[in-house]
Amino acid sequence: MLQKFFYSALFTIVFTSTSWAQLITDSPESEVISKGVNLSSPYHTTLTFFYNLEEADYRPERSAQALDLSDATDANGEKLSVKLKQVFEGKGIIIRTSSVPNLPNYQDSTSGAAEPLYFFDKQKLPGVFLEKKGKQWKFSSFTVSQIDELHRETYPFGTAKLLNLLPKIGNDVYFGLHFWQLVGIFFLVLMVFLAHFFFTFLVDKGLVYFFRRFGYQKIGENYLLPVARVTSIYFIVLTLALFMPVLQLPAEVWAWIIIILNTLKPFLITVIFYKLVNVVAIYFARLATKTESTLDDQLVPLLRKTLKAFVVIIGTLFILRDGLNLDIIPFLTGLSIGGVAIALAAQDTIKNFFGSVMIFIDKPFQVGDWITSGDIDGTVEEVGFRSTRIRTFRNSVMYVPNGKIADATLDNHGLRNYRRFYTTLTVTYDTPPQLIEEFVVGLREIVLHHPHTRKDYYHVYFNNLSAYSQDIMFYIFFSVPTWPEELKARHEILIQTVQLANKLGVRFAFPTQTLHMESFPEKQSLVPNYPEESAHYQKKLGEFLQNELRSKKN
Repeated sequence: MLQKFFYSALFTIVFTSTSWAQLITDSPESEVISKGVNLSSPYHTTLTFFYNLEEADYRPERSAQALDLSDATDANGEKLSVKLKQVFEGKGIIIRTSSVPNLPNYQDSTSGAAEPLYFFDKQKLPGVFLEKKGKQWKFSSFTVSQIDELHRETYPFGTAKLLNLLPKIGNDVYFGLHFWQLVGIFFLVLMVFLAHFFFTFLVDKGLVYFFRRFGYQKIGENYLLPVARVTSIYFIVLTLALFMPVLQLPAEVWAWIIIILNTLKPFLITVIFYKLVNVVAIYFARLATKTESTLDDQLVPLLRKTLKAFVVIIGTLFILRDGLNLDIIPFLTGLSIGGVAIALAAQDTIKNFFGSVMIFIDKPFQVGDWITSGDIDGTVEEVGFRSTRIRTFRNSVMYVPNGKIADATLDNHGLRNYRRFYTTLTVTYDTPPQLIEEFVVGLREIVLHHPHTRKDYYHVYFNNLSAYSQDIMFYIFFSVPTWPEELKARHEILIQTVQLANKLGVRFAFPTQTLHMESFPEKQSLVPNYPEESAHYQKKLGEFLQNELRSKKN
């Protein structure tokens, strides 16, 4: 990518170079300006200043007359004029004389100032402007006071010294460029390739070794290495932006290169933060695995998508502002006004979004919980921006808007500490009370000996006489986390209940109508002959507890 960029840029510089002299001498007034100093209008002052700083007719003393030095009497006007021209060149500002007003009494209606002013570029150089003093237009005293600071800003870190050193290499012209410019381009390209090789070696070898040494090889190669590579390219772009203004390239070419560099810087930063979101997501995913809540696991991808969208939006705004020099304030204002209309048209979408936020804050359920509410009945599989995915017990998938869930009354079966089991055991009316009493005692022993029942709260009582049976309430709780385990525990309890009934001789009743004849001639009575002694039933209960329950416990 960098090779293609440099080759295309070099081709553009060589074959489309346009010097400041060409821009100025295109004016028919250039011959008049060359013979003297004319400051009668913004147009003539601009011609006087720039034309006399060109190599063909280098007279900086004339250009210095275009500066208002009334507040800087000790300043060197010639040096300040050269620095100001270098500021224009370093900022990539092209001055076309055809666009400069040729009116002695020109008034800029957009400036809001009472005195006549003319600004060259309010975005890049808001403090550089011409001001009319008497009958002459000059660079204002405020502009003169800012020249040194603007020059240091345009050529930072001592690169301004190269402006005086490089031309000493040679001023012969080849392919439309001075020899020192070609040498500077060569060394700059060489330095970029060396820096690219150094950063590539440092990132691919050094960081991989570092991650492997500390046991983070997979995370380093998959997530941190891409960030480091883009970061190395960003430093190379910064190096280009620092040294390329020193080359004093042709105005039109340099103006385009500045746009490219200013666009690349926020673009690369956006890419860096976009990739860093994956690193942050991995960190939060590890934290989520340490918590008991499964809802945190769904929050991580939601957070990753939100952060990536935020990075892209902010990065785009900076690219528009810094790279393309667009004023984003009207855009943001229009976006806010349009946002109101969009919000009104998308009320349900916004409601669902805030519903998802409330779900993650309140945590009414977790992934894997069984919830019911009206038509909603199933297990939560995923919580998204707009809706929650629920797997029903028919194995179908139900997508419920988060706004509806946030407003609904949910019954979360997954948050139960205990699972209730309630049934009524019906025994026939011919069962004697002594047998019922021992049967109830046996049922309680079954509950106490089962490993997954709640021992501190249960009810087993003979509590009702119905139309066809004597009813025993069997009300217990299971301490199990899932429904399949609850079914297994029910199965074990009911099997032991039937075994106890068979052992004691308890008969379960059911709704029937039976005509009983007490006796027939030479026939045995249909009524069972129950022993009246309770010791008989106690003995049978003891045998059951000994053979069935205690054997299972062992």
